[in-house]
Amino acid sequence: MLMGDHGRIAGIDVHKKMLAVVVAEGSSEGQLRFERARFGTMDSELRRMGEWLRERNVGEVVMESTAQYWKPVWQQLEGQCQLYLAQAQSNRGPRGRKRDFVDAERLVRRQMAGELILSFVPDGEQRMWRIMSRTKYQLRRDRVRLQNQLETFLEEARIKLSSFVSDLLGISSLRILEALSKGESDLPKLAAMGDANLRATPEQLQDALQGAKHLSEPQRQILGLFLARLKLIDEQIESLNSNLGQSLRQYNDAVVRLAEVPGLGADSAQQVIAEVGPGAATFPSPQELCSWVGTCPGKEESAEVSKSNRSPKGNRMMRRLLNQAANAAVKTKGSVFQNLYRRWVPRLGHNKAIWAIANRLCRLVWKILHQGDRYIEYGDRSNPKTIKERAKRMVRELKALGYQVQIALPAEPSVE
Repeated sequence: MLMGDHGRIAGIDVHKKMLAVVVAEGSSEGQLRFERARFGTMDSELRRMGEWLRERNVGEVVMESTAQYWKPVWQQLEGQCQLYLAQAQSNRGPRGRKRDFVDAERLVRRQMAGELILSFVPDGEQRMWRIMSRTKYQLRRDRVRLQNQLETFLEEARIKLSSFVSDLLGISSLRILEALSKGESDLPKLAAMGDANLRATPEQLQDALQGAKHLSEPQRQILGLFLARLKLIDEQIESLNSNLGQSLRQYNDAVVRLAEVPGLGADSAQQVIAEVGPGAATFPSPQELCSWVGTCPGKEESAEVSKSNRSPKGNRMMRRLLNQAANAAVKTKGSVFQNLYRRWVPRLGHNKAIWAIANRLCRLVWKILHQGDRYIEYGDRSNPKTIKERAKRMVRELKALGYQVQIALPAEPSVE
């Protein structure tokens, strides 16, 4: 009988409608033998598979990441076995040699040999945070898409409102569009609905809304549908904001500490915690977090020649967040990130400089979450530790050139 650290080892080749499950057994000759079974993916079949594995004293299960079909299997076995999720690329077989049970057996062999690339799967609570955070992101993308579609519709109707308002979905603009959808076509009345702070005179607004006279009833109905969709999306985003805030209420301190970092805010901090956890406990070092996110340089070396240093793909949500945060951080006046960007951009260019800032932010996220540190903004002031290290380095360089160096502390300014 083959035993792992927690019991016998099983491999599962996951499909949409069936599961190919194998349990490894050892023989007297040292060869691996496998007991095979096929199960469906309905709830009753998943429970039957769990019982079948329990009867065989299976303590470790490795499965392949296949779209979203692995998730019900994981949820069924969570708490019963030690689970591993392997990236599909690391379990590829020879071309033309793909079979369900053979793939499952290969999973077990490669797991025992340590050849699989395993994915990080958070616990159930954090997975729910991820669902809420990623759903909110998708809704925001839908809102931007809706805004673009609405602007295209208004241009076709010869309504040039977007030329005079900074936000087509702002309060003044929505007030005017709501009136248009309900049949209002009196230009002075429509122009009067604009806010007094708009950078447009009433005459300019009336000129931009000339197309309202020619709006047909179907066009007004379509405009009403656009506004109804917008209202629904805004309500759903607000509901997700509230639910995510309630779910992370016990980690408010971590959210606040992250939000203090230039480029990040309360919303970004919640998304970061949803992706890496409130303490980034899965990652023992900032370098491992950067590698998982994909903000570190890659290395593709052959014959001692590096052919590419492109970053790995990593976690797409965290890469997007850190890239956006880096672009915002370098625009924060007086921040250390703005100073670093100005120093790096002449040599690296904008894209690489931003990616280097994203790497700094990723390591900073690890220190704040894992070690409980708070962000200190040095800005134009130099970090005392950095000054000492730089002084030591300069002394070594001067001594190597034959100079005798004696460091004297700067005199304290006199107080009159």
